[in-house]
Amino acid sequence: MAANRTPQMAGAEARPTIVRDAPRDVPRPAAPRAVDVAAGEHDLARNPGTPLDLDAVRLVRVNRSAAERRAATIPTRRTVKKEWQAAWLLRAISCMDLTTLSGDDTPGNVRRLCAKARSPVRGDILRALGAGELGITVGAVCVYHAYVAVAVEALRGTDIPVAAVSTGFPAGLSPLAQREAEIRASVAEGAREIDVVITRAHVLTGNWPALHDEVRRFRDACGDAHLKVILATGELATLTNVARASQVAMMAGADFIKTSTGKESVNAILPVGLVMARQIRDYHERTGYRVGFKPAGGIRTAKQSLDWLLLMKEELGDRWLRPDLFRFGASGLLTDVERQLEHFVTGRYSAAHRHPMV
Repeated sequence: MAANRTPQMAGAEARPTIVRDAPRDVPRPAAPRAVDVAAGEHDLARNPGTPLDLDAVRLVRVNRSAAERRAATIPTRRTVKKEWQAAWLLRAISCMDLTTLSGDDTPGNVRRLCAKARSPVRGDILRALGAGELGITVGAVCVYHAYVAVAVEALRGTDIPVAAVSTGFPAGLSPLAQREAEIRASVAEGAREIDVVITRAHVLTGNWPALHDEVRRFRDACGDAHLKVILATGELATLTNVARASQVAMMAGADFIKTSTGKESVNAILPVGLVMARQIRDYHERTGYRVGFKPAGGIRTAKQSLDWLLLMKEELGDRWLRPDLFRFGASGLLTDVERQLEHFVTGRYSAAHRHPMV
């Protein structure tokens, strides 16, 4: 961050700007355009799924030590600083799913979260960055089914989709017909994205036909709403299981594959992200269809968000740096990103209460 830059927040003649050519050895996504952050806009054909190919699934193997070594290099080999870091952090905001999944949720909390989704960064900070006209919003607001209608109303007039966690979240052990009905009910209330959890036992026992059938039924229940499949990777025992479950979920028609519910003891970690990203790349090369990726749980700092963006760029390319193909499931992350952006503008770190979530 540029600690030696301390322009006034308003009226400064030398305001910091995020518009600058990036150094050749550091990749930088362009600052988000308003069209990029409209998560409902998709410039790609939706993944229709494929028949289950058991031979292909069983051929998938992951060398855990190699994956961990490769993942460990991501935070150390590349850094982004100053204007380029600000641009990357604005992109990170546009890819966030803000969530309110606590047991004490209230309609008031959901409305406040939606207000934050509309204006995730204070206007004075955006103006100082030269980004006041970009129309930056978050990728989506994710709520339980009970608050879908509240969130839809609070976001009316925007392009921010409401996502509903469904299918007996977070355990996913309610009867299958009940889980399908829950999806349909959320879609009927206006949810445009559905985050579902799989039956972990199907993965742990290698029952790939059952997993494919389950996810396919979830996809059918979603209709036009996009399906994000939570694998709960911290409970799948091996990276090979993670890779195979990723393949089966995509074969069944997943629009996104997601690491975690955020309730597991181990949530989003880079080795798992690397494995899932490479399965997405393999699926795209074989079928021509792009599938999105969502790490969720445990991503709390701006530095971590940059690590994940770098992983996406290196493994999947720039196209996976937009909210229609990449999301963070990490509401707590936004506060730290805002603090980093204010530090870039003023040279000082602000208290977290200056950037409240709700």
